[in-house]
Amino acid sequence: MTSKVLLINSSILGDNGQSRALAEHFKARASARDGLSLLERDVVAEPLPHLDGTEVASWMVAEEARDSQQHDLAARSESLVDELLAYDVLVLAVPLYNLGIPSQLKAWFDRVLRAGKTFRYTENGPKGLVEGKRAVVLAARGGQYAGTELDSQTPHLRHMLGLMGITEVDFVYAEGLNMGEGRRDAALREARQAIDSLVETL
Repeated sequence: MTSKVLLINSSILGDNGQSRALAEHFKARASARDGLSLLERDVVAEPLPHLDGTEVASWMVAEEARDSQQHDLAARSESLVDELLAYDVLVLAVPLYNLGIPSQLKAWFDRVLRAGKTFRYTENGPKGLVEGKRAVVLAARGGQYAGTELDSQTPHLRHMLGLMGITEVDFVYAEGLNMGEGRRDAALREARQAIDSLVETL
């Protein structure tokens, strides 16, 4: 049985980004393993605009009643939701920018976090509709943040994924990348080893 992987890159540094380097290592290991297929989406190379009220309003109009602009705007979100639902594993390669995720990645989440599509509201609160999927976060950081109060990125990602119903989430951290060559090399080596182990479990 083939496991399908959707890889999202979000580094504004392109090939020079350390999160991209982690993603490339993941791709190399995944391609060498039988039973894994991978699709890559780069939300920087193919950016989504920031979500606005006009686009949100298009979601609220019945498909048969949408005008051409509403149809195009709604299709942007719906195609991304369909893509997400078609894959078994979501891999997010995420740099840390100003203690948060890149705005380009937030724009992607804003299209796939859809009430009635990927979660629904109940009397007991929201319930995720994306079931049976797994996520892996490849987190590259210049400083040392994991486990500290400054790491707002980890809970943010975990909560957004959990809202959709993706609760099996593995984080691979490469930290201290701007804190000296020795620390950077050790962090990247440990992250690559963690990726190797994770790929074997997919």
